[in-house]
Amino acid sequence: MNLLRPTLLTLACLLALPATASDLPSLGDASSALVSPQQEHQLGRAWLGLLRGQVSQLADPQLKDFVESSVYRLSETSQLQDRRLEFVLLDSPQINAFAAPGGIIGVNGGLFLYAQTEAEYASVMAHELAHLSQRHFARGLEAQQRMQVPVMAAMLAGIVAAAAGAGDVGIAAIASTQAAAIQEQRRFSRQNEQEADRIGLVNLEKAGFDPRAMPSMFERLMRQYRYDRKPPEFLLTHPVSESRIADTRNRAEQYAAGGNLDSLRYQLMRARVSLIYEDTPGLAAKRFRSMLQENPELDAARYGLALAQIKGGQHKQARESLQPLLQKAPNDTTYNLAQIELDMASGQLAEAQSRVERLRALYPSNYPLQQARVDLLMKQGRIQDAEQALDELLKDRPKDPDIWYLVAEVRGLSGNTIGLHQARAEFFALVGDFDQAIEQLDFAKRRASNNFQLASRIDARQRELIDDQRMIEQMLR
Repeated sequence: MNLLRPTLLTLACLLALPATASDLPSLGDASSALVSPQQEHQLGRAWLGLLRGQVSQLADPQLKDFVESSVYRLSETSQLQDRRLEFVLLDSPQINAFAAPGGIIGVNGGLFLYAQTEAEYASVMAHELAHLSQRHFARGLEAQQRMQVPVMAAMLAGIVAAAAGAGDVGIAAIASTQAAAIQEQRRFSRQNEQEADRIGLVNLEKAGFDPRAMPSMFERLMRQYRYDRKPPEFLLTHPVSESRIADTRNRAEQYAAGGNLDSLRYQLMRARVSLIYEDTPGLAAKRFRSMLQENPELDAARYGLALAQIKGGQHKQARESLQPLLQKAPNDTTYNLAQIELDMASGQLAEAQSRVERLRALYPSNYPLQQARVDLLMKQGRIQDAEQALDELLKDRPKDPDIWYLVAEVRGLSGNTIGLHQARAEFFALVGDFDQAIEQLDFAKRRASNNFQLASRIDARQRELIDDQRMIEQMLR
């Protein structure tokens, strides 16, 4: 997406340059004096599209579903009033999470590797939700006027590195410096961090987690990276000190003990993530076997072993690994999805279909299961059925670029050329490339010229995207 880099650079400059109060409406309260919630929402969506167009993401439906459901669960007990949340799961093994204006929640895959329990993971997400609920972006706009030159230079260096072909280093710099510009310079003052910790602890307790997980994670991270010359991005934008750990621990100790520390589902997701960043399936299988030798009852390790065996083509061994898990929890979606993946990989499509249909009766709206059904239909060559299944999935996930990308592929295979261009347009719009989105709708209109109603709908959607593009351009002036 090279064409997006100038726009990203412009947005980076926007985030760095001071904004005067006369440019924005005053809504009466201190946090809204410079920027309204709707402006935050619009800015957040614009930034999310640009980020999606520049940085690799994890498309794993189960990981996405876990992040979304877990954060929505936390939001129900948080002080967040505007719960129009959007999520982005970044393909990076480094620990990081961030909250951008307008309800954007970003999570690196590496967070699962570093947060050893669900309570630790939840403590990070509760902290990020507190930044949103307290509107630290709007409240920190005054600090924006004191933007330090080194931070701006770092932002520009990351963008230039990516444009020059520096690969992952440049892309990582873009993600980190964009996050740093939004978080560290405008929202993550020491006072805001303390407030997010305090409110995050309250949220954790209300959501049923042990608040002590927050200081425990901070303490472990500080020990691990105490002497590193280049700590992970999370510690750059969320500085951890002895006093901060002591403060969060003292606050956490005021709550009654007994909150949840962990869950099996979280550990299953950690196993999935660890496989993504393991060098080879063989090394992963060896590690999971070692864990099972120490504790044969460790279901997450058995699940991870089965996934590693599937990935390594050891289908018989994978079936043996999954069997005790399915016997113990025959209706568990995570285990059954692994069995479906195994059946598809070994050519047992009838068995996979039978399992999919049984689970659909139990969990008709489960996103990972719906995605598995689409994958199976495509494997069976039932392209028309796959297209219909994706149309149903779009009703629940109309803003998911991964779904639109697959819709375009399936519509192309089914010969639905107009629908192909429409799907491509939606995908490009969601990743911030409005020029290509509008062009794709031009292609669709030409092919629909003999169908007045369809051409009119396409034209109306094109005008909406043109308006969206114009609005973003005005924001960036």
